[in-house]
Amino acid sequence: MASPTPPPKMKLSRLRDIGWSTWDPIGLLPTGSKWDEGDNRSFADEYDDYLIEAAGRLRRGASDIDVIGYLMSIEADHMGLGAQSDAHARARSLVTAIRADAELWTYEK
Repeated sequence: MASPTPPPKMKLSRLRDIGWSTWDPIGLLPTGSKWDEGDNRSFADEYDDYLIEAAGRLRRGASDIDVIGYLMSIEADHMGLGAQSDAHARARSLVTAIRADAELWTYEK
């Protein structure tokens, strides 16, 4: 009997590239800079838990609507930002970018 295929591994640096370019609800990253540059490294992991959860939910089959709702709830409730007029668009952009990225997950051969 063949052994089960191990689950894919996520490239955290790639997820951060996607996340910081599409979903920065607090507005930490200065315009035109990247998360892995200079002083930005001090807060590079700020959104990791949320990004990992969102990507994992999508990989496990959650709907876009469910993950968008999760991200909007994080912003409004957990981060205490309340209802932001651009929250849905920001969450939608993140979900779309995660789904479209062919380099986010790696599979053992």
